[in-house]
Amino acid sequence: MSLKGKRFLIAKPGLDGHDVGAKVIALALRDAGAEVIYTGLRKSPEYIARVAAQEDVDAIGLSILSGSHTELVQDTIRCLRELDAADKPVFVGGTIPIEDQRMLKDAGVLEVFTAEMRVEDVLAVIDRAFAS
Repeated sequence: MSLKGKRFLIAKPGLDGHDVGAKVIALALRDAGAEVIYTGLRKSPEYIARVAAQEDVDAIGLSILSGSHTELVQDTIRCLRELDAADKPVFVGGTIPIEDQRMLKDAGVLEVFTAEMRVEDVLAVIDRAFAS
């Protein structure tokens, strides 16, 4: 896996208070050799973008279960642009309806992960993103 030495920011934007999935992914990335920064619960898009820029992470993972994924993702990507950090890939995981996944990718999300996916498959997709 090419995740060794990569730095990831895992964040929970918005008011969602359920972070088990975010922690599972953070631990899986760590076990794959990546360095992981977890922001904790209820962070604003501005905060997430600022931490991503300051910590010079290689990618950002947003975990969203609240149903406000459209606004939170768009706001986070906008904030990343404002901080000249738009080159950092953004992954989104959580409760994302199939009909919203294309819109998120069109907004700049590299990949959308759902709760039905196996952790190994999520890591494989992330690994391939860094292999190219």
